[in-house]
Amino acid sequence: MFENLQKKLTGVFKNLSGKGKLSEKNIKDAVREVKLSLLEADVHYKVVKELIDRVKEEAIGSKVLESLTPDQEFIRIVRDDLIELMGGKENNKITISRNPGFIMLTGLQGSGKTSTAAKLANFYKKKGKNPLLVAADTYRPAAIDQLVQLGEDIGIPVFTGDRVNALKIIEESKKYAEKLLHDIVIVDTAGRLHIDEKMMEELENIKKLINPDEILMVVDSMVGQDAVNSAKEFNDKLDLSGFVVSKLDGDSRGGVIISIRYITGKPVKLVGVGEKIDDLEEFYPDRYVGRILGMGDVLSFIEKVEQDIDKKKAEEDAERFMDGKFDLKDFLEQIRQIRKLGPLSSLLEMVPGVPKEQVDVTKGEQELKKFEAIINSMTPKERKNPGILTYSRKQRIAKGSGTTLQDINRLLKSYDQLKKTMKQMKKLKGRKLMNNLPF
Repeated sequence: MFENLQKKLTGVFKNLSGKGKLSEKNIKDAVREVKLSLLEADVHYKVVKELIDRVKEEAIGSKVLESLTPDQEFIRIVRDDLIELMGGKENNKITISRNPGFIMLTGLQGSGKTSTAAKLANFYKKKGKNPLLVAADTYRPAAIDQLVQLGEDIGIPVFTGDRVNALKIIEESKKYAEKLLHDIVIVDTAGRLHIDEKMMEELENIKKLINPDEILMVVDSMVGQDAVNSAKEFNDKLDLSGFVVSKLDGDSRGGVIISIRYITGKPVKLVGVGEKIDDLEEFYPDRYVGRILGMGDVLSFIEKVEQDIDKKKAEEDAERFMDGKFDLKDFLEQIRQIRKLGPLSSLLEMVPGVPKEQVDVTKGEQELKKFEAIINSMTPKERKNPGILTYSRKQRIAKGSGTTLQDINRLLKSYDQLKKTMKQMKKLKGRKLMNNLPF
């Protein structure tokens, strides 16, 4: 996500960092490049103008020109102003004040609204809630079937009613939710290919019927300026509480997520970052600006690790690793844990200081897949004691895993390097312990 914008802005900052002292001309040139980068990323022109005016006013002041690190001061200004435009420190959390609480999802057809409804239900289920999905998109029977299937996949009930009358379905779902003690009700409403009066009238009637705690519009990040325009129209009619920006993992320029809050005055609350059911994140302006500017997002990375990795098992594995008691079966488990966190490209985006252009992410993904296939093709005895891997055994494994002898040797080298690193870490830990003894 934001790859092109990130590259361009990183280039602007890199040019500035090569200059010991900045002049007004340097800054004006940099501001112009930032402006072009944002416009190319499909950021709304009003947003770009506001940002550039702010940055120019602050950057040409004495604070930057006389700073010992003028390039860093300029980056700070761009960062702070972008964060402010995207919502700053305002509360962008979903707020539920009733039991059951109602969340109404709206949006144009194709925005990812139905899959977002399922992701949101799963999000609350993982928080210990008892969500109910309501299929109220009666204009597109496929949407009801899709939601029912998604609900089955994640073990969350879907209320469909008569599948004909949206208002009747929602009215009955209220009684159903109360009877079965559902504390969160997520309503998937009808979408259209464009905004029309009939659509808006139905949505306004649904709003009156359930008085939802949240009205969230799902916006497709890949649509660009059109998404911002439709967001404004929806907000004018329904007084939205916020947005869910979907498909940020696709070939989107990132402009929507920067523009939408400025144009509508309503915050982005959630973002869809992939096709998996877990690929829905809470939105934090400062963290996403960090990603856009190539500064990483350590907090989201830590949260992702804590969410997807079994902490107790990780601690036990670490102890065994430090003692040198791990084999290729353990090595395979570590590979699976890494892959569980998601695509390497998404992980690298969160880690500050990693030069993305120098990392072949595709090659790294392929390497992990090969390593997994190789270890899966070994016998339990071979995994436990890789030292017995003769040439003929390696040939058999290569054939079984669809890899080469070179791939197997690379795996074994990586495994040996990890063992050596662990031994060194244990020695350092021992020395530190000895140094801390009181005698």
